[in-house]
Amino acid sequence: MTITVRRDKSGLMRHIVHVREHSIPVDAAVAGGGEDSGPDPHDLYDSALGACKALTVLWYARRKGIPLDDIEVAIERDATDERKGHYRLAATLKFGGDLTETQRHELLAVAGKCPVHKLMTEVQTEITTTLADGVPGSAA
Repeated sequence: MTITVRRDKSGLMRHIVHVREHSIPVDAAVAGGGEDSGPDPHDLYDSALGACKALTVLWYARRKGIPLDDIEVAIERDATDERKGHYRLAATLKFGGDLTETQRHELLAVAGKCPVHKLMTEVQTEITTTLADGVPGSAA
């Protein structure tokens, strides 16, 4: 799968992320030279963790017949030491439904095993950046 990011010249820094048939606007905050017309890349990174936890917990609850009616995941970012190599995310989960305390703790444990959590904490990611031929938007 290829994700593409294309400049949207309707804004100073605005871009559109294309994932399969989905489009997500991204922008920098006003303080960063943008117009805050969408989440910035850090927001998307943090959001991926929250979304993964929510989807993983819901999938697990359905599979196990746990009566989870609703889920909310809040992600808090502490980037104060990011330049020193420490980026902290804190996830807080709220569950709705007629759950026992044991089920609540089981779902919490499952949230800690979501694939994005593992990618962020246990996997070494390798990134290559290359230059393509042609001009954006051309068929080359």
